[in-house]
Amino acid sequence: MIKIDSAFRRDGKAFITFLTAGDPSLEDTARYIGIMQDNGADLIEVGIPFSDPIAEGPVIQAADLRALSGGVDTDRIFDMLEGIEKKVPIVFMSYLNPVFFYGYDRFFARCRKAGVCGIIIPDAPFEESGEVKRAAKPYGITVVDMVAPTSEERIKKVCAHSKGFIYLVSSLGVTGMRKNIVTDIGAVVGKIRQTSRTPVCVGFGISGPEQARNMSSLSDGAIIGSAIVRIIAEHGSRADEPLRAFISEVSAAVHGK
Repeated sequence: MIKIDSAFRRDGKAFITFLTAGDPSLEDTARYIGIMQDNGADLIEVGIPFSDPIAEGPVIQAADLRALSGGVDTDRIFDMLEGIEKKVPIVFMSYLNPVFFYGYDRFFARCRKAGVCGIIIPDAPFEESGEVKRAAKPYGITVVDMVAPTSEERIKKVCAHSKGFIYLVSSLGVTGMRKNIVTDIGAVVGKIRQTSRTPVCVGFGISGPEQARNMSSLSDGAIIGSAIVRIIAEHGSRADEPLRAFISEVSAAVHGK
């Protein structure tokens, strides 16, 4: 299992990518993970498709529906991940229901077996995340904390004991590409730095290289999901070259090349 901290070893910055498992097929997902690893992704989030993804915008919602319609389930996602080579850390993005339904111990034991080192659960409030963190800890799985732009009064509480990286949500609302990010990211990162030295990565709304460059200059990295999922939606099983080009370009921007 490759740990999250290795994502920041190159130059202290990380380009984090996201894709939905099973969109358009698990075979494609496995291949696309390989393309991301080989072209500059420092950490990869694998989304477990869910029928009620409340934090997701229309692009990722549609990907979830396509994957579920194709018969993808959690067991098949684990089987796929167990069969691929890992060159960078892999974490899950999932809602609480699929993890709870699967069973905490069973889920995190399979994470360890599959080489998945962490999980992000956007609908698990920090105040209620202790149960999940206690269940994940014996298996060496990191539960990543999220901070919203409106979290000023809660930053100290949320970030004081954060592990892996802190997911800073750039904008209010759901995931999706935004033309402009108006949140004062530098100010929020500054507040986090007063409490924690855990790396801070910015997600929600980053659509391309320039935004990724700007956000990573103010933090420790940039997270892109919807823009990647849209490429896969447009090209289906033939997204190899568009993905390779996009991942390479954004990685270069994040790492100042």
